[in-house]
Amino acid sequence: MFGRFQTAFDLIFNIDELQSAPLWIPNNSANTKWIQNGVTVAGGNGWGNGLNQLARPLCIYVDDDQTIYVTDHFNHRVVKWRNGAMNGEVVAGGNEQGNRNDQLNGPLKAIVDKQNDCLIICDYYNKRVVRWPGQNDASGETIIANIACWGVIMDNDGYLYVSDYEKHEVKRWKIGDANGTIVAGGNGQGDGFDQLSYPHYIFVDQNHSVYVSDYGNHRVIKWMKGAKQGVVVAGGQGLGNDLKQLASPHGIMVDELGTVYVADRYNHRVMRWLKEATQGSIVVGGHGEGAQANQFSYPCDLSCDRQNNLYVLDYGNQRIQKFYIDSTS
Repeated sequence: MFGRFQTAFDLIFNIDELQSAPLWIPNNSANTKWIQNGVTVAGGNGWGNGLNQLARPLCIYVDDDQTIYVTDHFNHRVVKWRNGAMNGEVVAGGNEQGNRNDQLNGPLKAIVDKQNDCLIICDYYNKRVVRWPGQNDASGETIIANIACWGVIMDNDGYLYVSDYEKHEVKRWKIGDANGTIVAGGNGQGDGFDQLSYPHYIFVDQNHSVYVSDYGNHRVIKWMKGAKQGVVVAGGQGLGNDLKQLASPHGIMVDELGTVYVADRYNHRVMRWLKEATQGSIVVGGHGEGAQANQFSYPCDLSCDRQNNLYVLDYGNQRIQKFYIDSTS
């Protein structure tokens, strides 16, 4: 039902070794550019619950045939948009707000477990992580309870990584286990290198390093496997719109060279930070808040397809924008 999601691990591992494919990052160079005017490929028809509408979407994934999956936060559902479609299809939730097994309440991040043909969803207001089978099943099951989950991702070994917004930590979980292992934060809220402040989205690379969009500290921080503290890889210079700064970062993705791409929410732009760089560069956006083709209103997530086109979730405009690769770059 969900198709094969793409992941950065495809660049390193044989595809047959993957158990899930939550994200795919192309091997872009530092000079890769995208056409600056985006094209709306999902939503963009105002706030609403119609199948051609979204209501404060928060997460996207793009598979290898350019099908887009969107967590439609205020509609309490996950919606699939096929390439070129005018309408989406509900694949999880959509049964009004609630805590039954067939309901979601403010879903945030979602990934696909390809091996088991299911979605795994952060059901935020129900404080649970749910698994939603892909064979047209009408309900899900709770696999992690009592957690203020914001971000979730799966590594190539099948472990889940979940950020806890209230405990200011990221844990690694083996599905079915009662307890997870802290892999980032867990030392209370703060701005120390061993602390996080309202962690949002997460990314895990092939070496099991964990990247966290540290929302309250306006930075992206990397925790290597087994590390007791992290290293700032983007932002960390306070709230602001300078190229050295971020403003409440959200979605992140990291390529095999360690280049970090981040949805810089309150600056209405997408930034790129090269490995060990002291400042970033604007990839798309950065023209102030707005609804024009080269503008965003609080971008929250981002992804790429196999052709290296960039997709950005434009939260305030209830749309997904596609930015085509600039073939001259």
